[in-house]
Parts: sequence; structure tokens; C-alpha cells
Amino acid sequence: MQLPLFLLLAQQICFAQGYQSPKKGSLLGFSINATDFPSLGNPNKTSFSNMDPGFSLMYWKGLSKRIDLSVRYNGLFTDYSKDPGVAGKGYANEFEAALHARALTDNHFFSPFLTAGIGAGSYGGKWAPYAPLGVGLQFNFNSVAYIFLQGNYRASLSNKNLDNNLFYSLGFTGNLSSPKQPPAVVKEVVIPAVVERKDRDNDGIVDSVDACPDVAGIAKYNGCPIPDTDKDGINDEEDKCPTVAGVAKYNGCPIPDTDKDGINDEEDKCPTVAGVAKYNGCPIPDTDKDGVNDEEDKCPNEPGPADNAGCPRLEQYHFNAKNVQFFTGSATLTPIAKKELDKGATILKEHASLNVSIIGHTDNKGNAAANKKLSQRRADAVKAYFVKKGISGDRLKTSGAGSDVPVADNKTAKGRAENRRVEFKVD
Repeated sequence: MQLPLFLLLAQQICFAQGYQSPKKGSLLGFSINATDFPSLGNPNKTSFSNMDPGFSLMYWKGLSKRIDLSVRYNGLFTDYSKDPGVAGKGYANEFEAALHARALTDNHFFSPFLTAGIGAGSYGGKWAPYAPLGVGLQFNFNSVAYIFLQGNYRASLSNKNLDNNLFYSLGFTGNLSSPKQPPAVVKEVVIPAVVERKDRDNDGIVDSVDACPDVAGIAKYNGCPIPDTDKDGINDEEDKCPTVAGVAKYNGCPIPDTDKDGINDEEDKCPTVAGVAKYNGCPIPDTDKDGVNDEEDKCPNEPGPADNAGCPRLEQYHFNAKNVQFFTGSATLTPIAKKELDKGATILKEHASLNVSIIGHTDNKGNAAANKKLSQRRADAVKAYFVKKGISGDRLKTSGAGSDVPVADNKTAKGRAENRRVEFKVD
């Protein structure tokens, strides 16, 4: 609500200062640009950081009250080339001429417009014509300076040398020549033959010195009513915020926003704590109180550390993964491993929201390819054991790391036994 009021206030201020003409004069300026060649054909490369930067030198002139002409030179920092055998040169030249049809005359603070024109650029040493078509928004600062925001779809007129592309621009211009001043209006003043001391509005101030002779006022304001600068229905003498529209409940000031989160206190369910609109002004909740908010927590009902996306580790439930080992050269679980997996199955049944990744490992006996397959079979053996104990296979993912990630010295029997293991990660 505040932004439209701010724009309205800015517009009123500009009108109060006065625009020179509904038709602009000659302008000279520059702009900063971003050109997006690949986004129309490659949806994986659409972020602003992937666009090619550039600049423009611009000349604008008003042809009529609602039609402007612009001519611009674009310098583009790009390696773009349509020819796969020719690399770009790191810089491209473009020349454009366009007409701009504005919705409003030039004596308004802002005015949207449509653009159509013709241009040509050199990409990788080859020239290609194109047609810029788009929309924009003009900001007029008392007919002295202008800001232009533009977004164009540039249709290629030579598919061999140029793809269709998108062009974005923020431009600043100033007057070279002032627009023509509207002719002065000469009003005929009729002096009455007889001057009588009248008071039409009966406010005690005679009409000859009453600045508002038909509206009752007070002497302090030369016979006019007490002003209401922000037009909120509360006069300036009673308004604690006379230049910002507000409500009577807050003595002419806007509804406060104590926590400065953009949601006023009357709509904010947590007025003293900054939050977001989605949660009515309250912070994003953390259901399991683990310090990871629910929108980032993959296990919002199970507390877990932030480095595990808010999900618990099985170790938190006294599960010892080191006990899950195998006989040498096989995917056969040891009796100790089965006992520990029984404990793990109980944990997974009690915490139905947990999903687990199972990663198999081997010692370094045998060749690497065989160990890779063996480690996968070991992970699959653990999954099969859990499924046998009533755990859904959809909650379990398996992978094999072979002998690449030892946790003990493979030179000893004890170390190799520890390396014949399975690791568990809660997803």
C-alpha cells in the first residue's frame, strides 16, 4: 500500500514543480544492458549471471506527444557466434533505431511504452539484422532528466548468423534541447465598477483578502480551511504524519510495523518478531526444535543436526554401524551384524519418517572391480535383511564404494575386518 502512495506523492511533487511540455526535446544518454542469447533455446542457462553485459550510447527525441524516436549504439561484451567454427571476439557492435509509443504524454512522472524497430550487429565477424520488439517504462524528472527501463525480444532476421535473443536495459538521459514551451494563456481581468466588502462563505474574512472565498476557513490560512497535505482526511494540525497518508486510529500515521518485516501490526500475528507473509508475519516454524526451520528440514518431525539437513543420524538412537560386518570375500552378514541390524530395524519402525542410504565397503583383498561389485552386494544384503524385518524397500537406497574408503589399516586382519562394513546415512 505504501509504494502506490509514494509514487502518487512523487507524481504530485513533480507536477507541483511543473513539466515543460507534453512532448520531449532532444535527449542524449547512456544505458547498462544485459543480453541473453541462449535462454530461448537452452532452458538450463537462464540466470542473470549467464547473460552478456554491455552498454549503450543513446539519442532520443519526441516526434509527437506520444511517439518518440531513439537511435542507439550497443557495445556488447560477448563471445557469441552462431558459426561453430568461428569463435566470438569478446566484443560485438550493434546499431539500432526504434519508435516508442507511449500511453501518456510527456508531462507525467512515469509512462509505459511499446517499442518496435530495426537493428544490426556483428557477431564473430558476421553481421546480422534483427527487429527489437518490447516494452518499457519511462520516468520523467521535470523534463530535465529521464530514466528508461526496457525489455526487448529481438527477432533475428538472419537465422544463419544470429539466434533470437532477449535484451534488458536501464538507461539515463538528459536534455540537449529543451522542449517547446506551451503558449502562455492570457486571461482578461475584469475590474468591477463597484468593489463591495463581501464575505460569501461567512467565515469573517472578506472576499477581497480571502484566498478561498467560497469555502469557510480561518485567518491563519488566509481564509482557507486547515490543509490536509497527504489527503488522508485528517487535517495537518491534528495529523502526526502530515506528509504520509495514514488513519485516524494512529493520529494520521500509517498502521505501524513494529518488527519492520513489511507486514503491518494489525495483520501480523507476531508483531514484535520479524517473519514472512506466508506465516502471517511469524518466522518460519521449527517443529522439532532442532534449529533447522521446517522449509529446510528434510525431517521436520525428527530433530537432527543442520549438517545432515535436519535429519537424525542412526547413531543418535544407539545404533553402532561398526558392528555390521561381513565374512571375508562374501556378502554374508556375521551374527553380530544381524544382531545390530535387528536394533536398526526397530529404530526405523519407531521413526517412520526416516529414510536411509546404505553404502557397502570392502577391504583391499582382490581386484578393485570385484570389490566394487562385492560392496554393492553387501549393501543389498543389508537392505534385504531390513525388508525381511518389515521395513519398506522404498525407504532404503543402496550403493557400493568398493575398497576406496577404508577406515582402518588393510595390512592387519583386524583392520581388514573393520573395512568390511556398511555405512548408514539418514536422508
